[in-house]
Amino acid sequence: FVTPGKHFHFLSNVDGHELDGVLQGLAPEHTLFLIASKTFTTAETMANARSAKRWFEQSGGTDIAGHFAALTTNVEAAREFGISTTFGFWDWVGGRYSMWSAIGLPIALAIGAEGFRAFLAGAHAMDEHFRSTPLEQNLPVRLGLLDVWYRNFHRFTSRSIAPYHSGLKRLPAYLQQLEMESNGKQVDLDGQLLPYGTSPVLWGEPGTNGQHAYFQMLHQGTDVVPLEFLAVRDASHDLPGHHPKLLANALAQAQALMQGKEDAGGHRHFAGNRPSTFFVLERLTPRAQGAFVALYEHRVFTSGALWGINSFDQWGVELGKVLAKDIEPRLGSGDTAGLDASTAGLLARLRRR
Repeated sequence: FVTPGKHFHFLSNVDGHELDGVLQGLAPEHTLFLIASKTFTTAETMANARSAKRWFEQSGGTDIAGHFAALTTNVEAAREFGISTTFGFWDWVGGRYSMWSAIGLPIALAIGAEGFRAFLAGAHAMDEHFRSTPLEQNLPVRLGLLDVWYRNFHRFTSRSIAPYHSGLKRLPAYLQQLEMESNGKQVDLDGQLLPYGTSPVLWGEPGTNGQHAYFQMLHQGTDVVPLEFLAVRDASHDLPGHHPKLLANALAQAQALMQGKEDAGGHRHFAGNRPSTFFVLERLTPRAQGAFVALYEHRVFTSGALWGINSFDQWGVELGKVLAKDIEPRLGSGDTAGLDASTAGLLARLRRR
């Protein structure tokens, strides 16, 4: 449901190969850069922003203020960069929960104001469901309880998600950050080590691609991995035969996980009774997708609350950022003083001669 006539490129990786590939296909006079950084100091984001600005100027661009805008709480830093148009949001909004804020401006530009309002409305409807529905009918609560049941009582260490719609092909990657960055913790709110597991490993691919990649392991592997199907009832295309085939595959895989094949001997045998959850959207609309993402957010909060952890910090990520700042200049100087032997050896291998 992207508005026709616009082309969007999203960059978060500091790998210059990705940025270079995107810039080669752009014309500076027709390009708007949106720099999304809460503090306007995020190392990867600002490295990309500085390179984009340098490319813009070297390509003949002169109006930085007209072609760059910032989604940030640090208006002063954006102004020093040359940006006069900023869209702010609260400083307590974490990145993985921020699409509802000004960080969602690219989404709004892509699907239009009406679409973005529908996206927010779907999320709000799920917020209200989570806030007011009794626990026994509360979907995020039931899913959070299921997560604890699988992780701590059955000892399942991972969960897979298979969206049966190409428009949701990046959903597993998005949910990886939402869940594992939020609940991948081993200490509780008081800083005490937990005696039980928390976040499972979340992973997946769109169906039917996953069926030809890892579903064999889900059916007959030695580890039990709960699988979540997400199917969309109504297609948004008119190609005959495709959508019934797609939905039939989703239903068949869920049935096979449940029933197995016990009447076959030897290596053909698998017992079934492999757990799965099946989500159905009537259509893939902004409202439906907003509700589904909000459902997952509240689910993550619920399981985190049951585990007694803070789902909104990320100190493990912060440590890596601090260490990277120390290591980066060493790649130029070759200085390994104070480094452990493993890191020093790898640094020597990676330095340009």
